[in-house]
Amino acid sequence: MAFQTPITIKEVIENIHRKKYLLPAIQREFVWGTDQIERLFDSLMQGYPVGSFLFWDVKKEKSKEFQFYEFIRSYHEKNNRHNPLASINGEEDIIAILDGQQRLTSMYIALKGTYSYKLPRMRRENPLAYPEKHLYIDLLGPSQDFDTVYDFRFLTSEEANATYEDAYWFKVSDILNINEQFEVNQYLIENGLSSIEKEKALFANQTLFKLYKAINETPSINYYLEKEQKLDKVLNIFIRVNSGGTTLSY
Repeated sequence: MAFQTPITIKEVIENIHRKKYLLPAIQREFVWGTDQIERLFDSLMQGYPVGSFLFWDVKKEKSKEFQFYEFIRSYHEKNNRHNPLASINGEEDIIAILDGQQRLTSMYIALKGTYSYKLPRMRRENPLAYPEKHLYIDLLGPSQDFDTVYDFRFLTSEEANATYEDAYWFKVSDILNINEQFEVNQYLIENGLSSIEKEKALFANQTLFKLYKAINETPSINYYLEKEQKLDKVLNIFIRVNSGGTTLSY
């Protein structure tokens, strides 16, 4: 098991999206709530370490011997809580995630998908009880919570697009569409965020640049790569990592 050169979150998301990264059947299902995802992104924005990851390099000739699942993209508390079974053709190597599934799934949902949970005081049978929400960040001001700096929230499109005097909700997934730093300034200018009150304009500029760097440029994913192909040995590694000793989980 060797420590690898860290990679960016954008690179990880692309690999998950094209099903290069999968989950082994030994992994539990996704259990994180929206508040945990919001805090994870606040930590990323502040440059805090979010723990190491353990990846398993499965050679193509061995890949069909095991069962793997895809990452959940659009989590729905009632209708989509289970990872879909991955189709393995045995034509290329894959990377299976042994430790870090909750964090990586959270990043994938935030940057490529949605999160739907039941609203309070509504019946489970009511389809309107589970509105589809994306992760947003307020570009005009910091979080009001004492233990977070940035105001990340899962909101519906209607909530995010409503007119607010003191908030501008930027959809976090849109940061993947910004490929160069000059495009950050271009976005701020085109959306009127560079010509507002000086203090708010400065906060918007710093926040959007920091989000761009955290997702697209900073190699924050530190991971170990296991190349063992024998399942019993890999199982032993998985159990040790997830049940005691030095835990790699966030």
